[in-house]
Amino acid sequence: MINSRLSLLDRSRTRAGEASPIALHETVARAVRAEWLGYDRVWVAEHHSVPGIAGSAPAVLLTAIAGATTTIRIGSAGVMLPHHQPLVVAEQFATLAAFAPGRVDLGLGRSPGFTPPVRRALRQTDHDFAADVTELRGYLTGRSEVSLHPRPDGPIPLYVLATGAGLQVAAALGLPVIVGGPLLWSDGGALAEYRRAFRPSPQQPEPWVAVSLDVLITDDPDLILPEAWAMARSRTEGEFPPLEPVAVVRAATKTSRQQQYLEQTVAAAITGPRARVESRLAELLERTGAAELVAAGSTYDRAALAASDAALAALFDRGHPTNGSLSRP
Repeated sequence: MINSRLSLLDRSRTRAGEASPIALHETVARAVRAEWLGYDRVWVAEHHSVPGIAGSAPAVLLTAIAGATTTIRIGSAGVMLPHHQPLVVAEQFATLAAFAPGRVDLGLGRSPGFTPPVRRALRQTDHDFAADVTELRGYLTGRSEVSLHPRPDGPIPLYVLATGAGLQVAAALGLPVIVGGPLLWSDGGALAEYRRAFRPSPQQPEPWVAVSLDVLITDDPDLILPEAWAMARSRTEGEFPPLEPVAVVRAATKTSRQQQYLEQTVAAAITGPRARVESRLAELLERTGAAELVAAGSTYDRAALAASDAALAALFDRGHPTNGSLSRP
């Protein structure tokens, strides 16, 4: 058994041949199952004008999840703060907290992301991420000259989705981080620097790290292929598409670059039978010192995904239903 917190990141992945709203309803259903399985949290994310992802409005989607659950923590991983005014984000999540008191987490990202037309549509301008986070925190904690209505009854913890620069901001502001991508497989220097430079804050007295990556427990080695193929196509065709069945991916004609990207995504994921996944996750969590795994795996086959979610919960010795006594950093 692995001793750390366990959460899911569901990006509302669409499927080929399905209407996009189905993905949003399935995200809510998955959150309900995750609560029953004993997961600590469920996270959603923000994307815009992406055919393969229906999750464009985290606060709205989280409100639907809040109404369908009772104990599991719910959060964004994350809201891309450069696209929003801090006051508006604070008001959205304060309102969400009114429907799910004591269960809301606010993860913040700094990536400009998306395409130039989307950035123009979002009216994106140059922002100071650290200043925006500080301003947002001021609204949520009641330390700003502008007051929130509704005012949160309790704290809404902030998290930073961190790359190198994000880690520096989180350390300076005393905030926990969620890291993924190449940082997970680096020499650990960036995380060591985050911990060294960390300045305690009222929310977070000491450094705290969660790691996020694709995780699937399965006997089918190809279950990760739909997600890997979508990533390969996004990098070579410029558009992140809906998930396709494994058989379609196997039969697809691939360029050498697409095959390379596909293999890179597969290699970066942790998939396979329970024993293999347990060994690799234990090594990753020990090496990074992470306190939480944010499992972001997805695949076309929703039944296989649900089975993986259940197996992962068992691997972390989660009972069900949850008891609502979850602590938070």
